Amino acid sequence: MFAKQGRQWRSMCKGLVLGTVLTSFTLLLYCLSSPQEQLDLPEVPVAYSCAHRPARTHFKPVSENSHHSTGQPGLCSPKVDVMFMKTHKTASSTLLNILFRFGEKHQLKFAFPDGRNDFFYPSPFLRSQVKDYRPGMCFNIICNHMRFNAPEVAKVLPADTSYITILRDPAELFESSFHYFGRLAPMTWKIPGEDKMAEFLRDPNYYFDPNGFNSFYLKNLLFFDFGQDNTLELGNPQVEEGIRAIADRFQLVMMVEHFDESIILLKDALCWEMDDLLFFKLNARKDSTVSKLTPELRAKALEWNAVDWRLYQHFNDTFWRKVQAYGSQRMADDVAELRRRNAEMAAICIEGGHAVDAVNIQDTDMQPWQPIGEKSIMGYNLKQNIDQANRKLCRKMLTPELQYLTELGVNLWVTKLWGQVRSLINW
Repeated sequence: MFAKQGRQWRSMCKGLVLGTVLTSFTLLLYCLSSPQEQLDLPEVPVAYSCAHRPARTHFKPVSENSHHSTGQPGLCSPKVDVMFMKTHKTASSTLLNILFRFGEKHQLKFAFPDGRNDFFYPSPFLRSQVKDYRPGMCFNIICNHMRFNAPEVAKVLPADTSYITILRDPAELFESSFHYFGRLAPMTWKIPGEDKMAEFLRDPNYYFDPNGFNSFYLKNLLFFDFGQDNTLELGNPQVEEGIRAIADRFQLVMMVEHFDESIILLKDALCWEMDDLLFFKLNARKDSTVSKLTPELRAKALEWNAVDWRLYQHFNDTFWRKVQAYGSQRMADDVAELRRRNAEMAAICIEGGHAVDAVNIQDTDMQPWQPIGEKSIMGYNLKQNIDQANRKLCRKMLTPELQYLTELGVNLWVTKLWGQVRSLINW
């Protein structure tokens, strides 16, 4: 009995020491990599666009929510200036891969961060955070994690940029965020029991500290990502003001729960072709690590994230109005075509045709970033002897986010250093 208690105490002490090291090192890295205070940069108008726009102009059926840049019925030209607001734990890595491939294909200019894979999140976005930024520079696409700051983003991209983003059911998002980021929030370390999330939701106000380090990961994370105050109560008028500001800025808000339909609406909004939107699901967790939410836990998660739930309900309504305007039969046909094409690419590219556990990924360059202390994010093995016509595309479609950023020339020294420290302490 005493031996067992001794092991438990040693385990707790080890966790406390490692947690302290983790927090201290994270804070140090953040301080070292945080941008300097933004100086008064001159206001230089952004060029209309710096892209060699794809020459193709093609016909598409007219729908109420279509905007045709040519002004002719049923004709459109592909949009190349895109702001993708990459929200957390919302399949956004899959969308990032689509944008990376489109940008590479058409030689577009990305606005990337420097040193990290995000724009100094959770600090609000500043244009000085963009690698090599100078006033008046022209960029086409910005898509890395940021805390949205509309006035600053607008100074980086052309005026006719398409703003798009994606949301997820807040209860499911909370479960995913708690699992993925929980160890980075010291307030969770004191939660007893095996099921820390269930215990947290039993009495969240007891454990939650709005001023605690990384507390934003555990309450209304979507609202926080959009630059809003995630600690507001639902009846506060600032909540509806924030939702209206998001609605006024973003032309398309997609839904994780209806990802294929979202991709088709994205295709329509940007006037892209089906080839541009093919995808494999990236950064997926294996089922055994996902906590199944009981109806009671789901209700508690939605109550705790009430502002995110209000945000989600608003844009879920607008989403289905867009689907209706697109045409239900047309949507069903296009979704079926998208799924068929994705299945064809999986058969061509993926060994075994499906994702595998991290320990079974043979190529280390294809290993996705993992949450602290686990190997829960799945990845893929690239087939051998893929025909020449598909070899490059297959690898691009399967490349994890950090590796793709490196290929695009992004300096990730902070992210890589943090990865090395985690490996050293076996986290």
